Amino acid sequence: MITVAIANQKGGVGKTTTAINVATAMAAIGWRTLLIDLDPQGNASTGLGIPAAARAKTSYDVIVDGASISECMVGSDVPNLSVVPATQDLSGAEVELVSVDRRVNRLEQAVANVTDFDICFIDCPPSLGLLTLNALSAADTLLVPLQCEFFALEGLSQLLQTVERVKERFNPHLGIVGIALTMFDRRNRLTDQVAEDVRDCMGELVFDSVIPRNVRLSEAPSHGLPALIYDHNCAGSRAYIGLARELIGRLPQRKKAA
Repeated sequence: MITVAIANQKGGVGKTTTAINVATAMAAIGWRTLLIDLDPQGNASTGLGIPAAARAKTSYDVIVDGASISECMVGSDVPNLSVVPATQDLSGAEVELVSVDRRVNRLEQAVANVTDFDICFIDCPPSLGLLTLNALSAADTLLVPLQCEFFALEGLSQLLQTVERVKERFNPHLGIVGIALTMFDRRNRLTDQVAEDVRDCMGELVFDSVIPRNVRLSEAPSHGLPALIYDHNCAGSRAYIGLARELIGRLPQRKKAA
């Protein structure tokens, strides 16, 4: 199984929207896909229509109590896509793990025992705390959603420094599969300038597919559906299909779906 962490310490960059829709796209073409919601807000779980009643066991149980992935995952309405949901209980995990040995490797240990999936996406919280460190320690590679706005590169620099520290101390094999530009607004000249600056700075790491600002992307979670199902033909859905196609070509140790 290939494990992809989706992380950016800045909130509101389209991280969860990217996790939901890229995971859906991969599942739609036959990849057995797992999405681990590691954000205490539980937005990825809600966006995939996982009701509160189905969240008896969550990523909190995996991280804090050592529960297995199979114990905690639930099916979604998307064929080939299963979810380890999250609740607000996860917000206390970082405090509870302070005195635990190998606290950064809790998720890594759980993911290592998963054999029924081709790919796993981890939706990280908008911070560089212990939960995100667990995700980066467990991941083979990192996908970074980056909003096309003025402070984007400043936040990206901090994230890249964290990745280097994780490689040195916990996960020497961690790579960066790419940077996805999100919330692109062609009516805004600043958006064009930021996108150009990111490409100048990061080169081929930046995906060609750019995710636009799109009303349908914003509406879909309120219906408990990925945008790719809510409106397959909207500009946002088409962009995420293109992003998933690029991602497949970049994945480490690329595998074919069963």
